[in-house]
Amino acid sequence: MKLVAKTLHGLEAVLAGELEALEAKNIQILKRAVSFDANKELLYKSNLHLRTALRILQPLTSFSARNEDELYKAVNKYDWSPYLSADQTLAIDSVVYSRFFTHSKYVSLRVKDAICDQFRAKTGKRPSVDLQRPNLLINVHVAEDKFTLSMDSSGEPLNRRGYRTKEHPAPINEALAAGMVLLAGYDGSRPFLDPMCGSGTIVMEATMIAAKMAPNIKREEFGFMRWGNFDINLWNKILEEAHKQIITPPERINGSDIALAAIDVSRHSALDFGLKKYIDFAVASFSDVRPMGRNGIVVLNPPYDERMKSKDIVALYTLIGDQLKRKFSGWDAWIISSNLEALKVISLKPAERHTLFNGSLECRYQKFDLYDGSKKRPVAKSAIE
Repeated sequence: MKLVAKTLHGLEAVLAGELEALEAKNIQILKRAVSFDANKELLYKSNLHLRTALRILQPLTSFSARNEDELYKAVNKYDWSPYLSADQTLAIDSVVYSRFFTHSKYVSLRVKDAICDQFRAKTGKRPSVDLQRPNLLINVHVAEDKFTLSMDSSGEPLNRRGYRTKEHPAPINEALAAGMVLLAGYDGSRPFLDPMCGSGTIVMEATMIAAKMAPNIKREEFGFMRWGNFDINLWNKILEEAHKQIITPPERINGSDIALAAIDVSRHSALDFGLKKYIDFAVASFSDVRPMGRNGIVVLNPPYDERMKSKDIVALYTLIGDQLKRKFSGWDAWIISSNLEALKVISLKPAERHTLFNGSLECRYQKFDLYDGSKKRPVAKSAIE
């Protein structure tokens, strides 16, 4: 069967690499997605193991429609009985980019009506709607007049690993954090540091990579588990194999932040996920951080300036450049920011550049090779102390 793994802009090639590691076939990079051929085993493994995927979809039907009547007829014509029965439940999730259809909720409503009316005409009964735990979650993608309807095998988005609590502040998306770590080439064999870790998302994702822990190993339910063809024995076998492959990371992983509350959240997340024993957390300003080990990787997601004055953001990014050059010789530094002007004051030449999106913010994710003998200048400690 053909599957489509959805991802974030800029992470398509990373996701394709993950699929290659799972031995997927006929991998094709799309816009914010990667398609591939799979069997049921790979469907299950994809949901469990892919770090940069948001959802795993199984496309069912595609058609063109330019008004609600054409949409209704095309959906009603398709035979839904192999995937759903009248006594089961469904939900519709629509993503719409179209001049013909401007309201995603209305598209979902018409798709739902067309499916339910088909069952009522055949059986006298219709499936019910369950927005929380439907037997069948249908993803509708609309690009102008082109419709693709797919079964969503994931249910809740795959980036929701389970280590975040409701008390988390607005952190970076887990799939984005994992993609950043993978783009940095991190595999656990080198020291890792996030000196502005906030609530710990980047550190958590790096630790799971280093420990070879499947990112969704703690999840209790996926959408495919509510499908009629769910093979619990196959799933238990895959899950058991995933537990057996977990290792102790060979190098320490460090996370620090100037805010005690953020570090407390990070520690609780790591504890809940069984990763705290692999991570050293500390409350510290970046100017006080010292690299642990040699030839490591440091990843930073500093403030972009939304809540900081212009002079303060310049001082902060100047400090980042100074500290990297003074203390981190031999390390690779990776920085993500939407503030392109602030990135310039780091005064290091990027070795790599990637365009990523942190929410709606277009960002540059840049690599800096920190060689011995980098130019040094006085440090503006007041920026974060």
